[in-house]
Formats: sequence, C-alpha cells, structure tokens
Amino acid sequence: MPELPDPVVYAVPAFILLLIAEMIISLRADRSRYSARDTLTSLMLGTGSQVAGALVGAAVIGMAVWVYQFRLFDIGIAFKTWWWAWILCFFLDDLAYYAFHRSAHRVRWFWASHVIHHSSQHYNLSTALRQTWTGFFSLTFLFRLPLFLIGFPPTMVFFCAGLNLIYQFWIHTEAIKRLPKWFEAVMNTPSHHRVHHGVNPRYLDANYAGVFIIWDKMFGSFVAERDDEPVRYGIVKQLGSFNILWAAVHEWVGIAKDVWHAPWKHKLSYMWREPGWSHDGSRATSAMIKERWAAGRPVEEAAE
Repeated sequence: MPELPDPVVYAVPAFILLLIAEMIISLRADRSRYSARDTLTSLMLGTGSQVAGALVGAAVIGMAVWVYQFRLFDIGIAFKTWWWAWILCFFLDDLAYYAFHRSAHRVRWFWASHVIHHSSQHYNLSTALRQTWTGFFSLTFLFRLPLFLIGFPPTMVFFCAGLNLIYQFWIHTEAIKRLPKWFEAVMNTPSHHRVHHGVNPRYLDANYAGVFIIWDKMFGSFVAERDDEPVRYGIVKQLGSFNILWAAVHEWVGIAKDVWHAPWKHKLSYMWREPGWSHDGSRATSAMIKERWAAGRPVEEAAE
C-alpha cells in the first residue's frame, strides 16, 4: 500500500504565518482577542498533542490496517482512476468527524479528551492548536473504522483526515465576520464555529461540523450566530488555570473522583452519560441549562 505524506506537516508554515498575521491585526483592532499566557498555553498543548500522537501513531495505523483486511470493497488510491473515491472518502470522513464531534460533547468519556480544545476563554487561531493529549486513550479513532471496512485504504483516509484538520484551522478566528451566504449555507465558517465554542445557553451543543455545516442542518444541531448576542467562549465551568498538565487531564481526574464516590449502580453513568450529569441532580447538563434559559429561569452552572 503506497504511503502518502501528512498534509498537516506541510501546512504548519502557513499556520504560523496566519497566526502572526492575526496577532498583528488584533493589536490594531482589538487587543483583548489575544492573551500572552493563554496563547502560550495553547501552543504548548498543541506541541504535547503532537508528541502524544507520535507515540501512539503506530498503534492507530496498525488498527486501521487490521480492520482494512475485512473490507467490503477494493478501492484504489490512484487519483487519476479513483478520483471519485477521493471525493467520497473526504465527504464520508467529514461525516465520521461529525459523529465523533457530537459524541465528544454528549458522552463524558469522549468529552474528557475533547474538553482541552474548549478550555480557552479566547477565540483565535492559537485556539485551533489546543488539542487533546488523550485521544487514543478515549478511543476516538473508532469513529473512522467504518471507512476502512467499506474499503477506503488507510493512507487515503488519513490523508483526507489531515485535509479536514487543515480546513478547521482557519475557522478559529474573530477577524472574519460573515462570508457569502452560499458559502455559509454549505461550509463550516468562523461564524458557525464561534457558536460551537460558545458557552451562552443559546449556543451550547451546536455546530459540530468539521468542513460541511450541512451535517448540522441535517441532524438538527445547527444554530446561527446572532449579532445581538456575542459569543462567550470556554467551558461552562471555566478552567481558571494556565497549567498545561491540568488542562490536559482535569476532566479525567473529575471522572475518577465521581466514579470513586458514586453508588455502584451509577458508576458507569459518570463515564457514559453527558457532561454535567449527576445521579442526584446536583449538577446541570447542557440540555438542562438550555431548558432553564428557554423558560426564563436562572441558569445554574453545570459541573462540566
């Protein structure tokens, strides 16, 4: 099976240049968009994510190759012949990303890895680099396994996943307000993704798309950004720390504590129920927060 380069590696210089450009624009337009400590934390968390990915990369590839043995179809990788398969793979990979991303906000076990990406109260291109260290541990790679079973070669899938990740970098910005309506209707944009990072009750659990916002519109999770309600960023219970180790593992620590203290019949629920769930109702999930907000009642902070 031929190997393909990692497109993210080639995109890194562009990431750096865009990050610097956004910093310069922010210094002139709105200095509050960047915080030195927050940006440094994001960069260090991104570096740690790359190290973690390198350590487990062989295991992920091995799993993909093993599953690929049981494929239903033989799909080639030569673009000249199989160009349609590349397009289909990119499209289905984005659907797989949507499934993962939605699960990462609705299942606490997956959220424990993903929360690191939402832990900044700022929203800029450095936020895009704030990535998980524990994705392998939380088994997030399982969401792409169906692509290998269909017959898409692992190298094709990993290349498309890299392109997906590159696309998502530029949407982490407040420098771009709205794009043409036809583009906003189909593609994920900075406006749509700002909503996803919002902790306003109106914006919770929305816009999980990677590249195509059509998934959110199809599955009922789309919420449009409103000019009369600026997005507040972060997580419902803000991290309140620039400690990179705590940012990377704090939710795992929270799960461990809850499982330890919970009654036996509720222990698994603290791993597989939604973030903020508690057996005694002492906390609030995002759905509960939205319901209280919609009813005009005071919104209590959730535990997550």
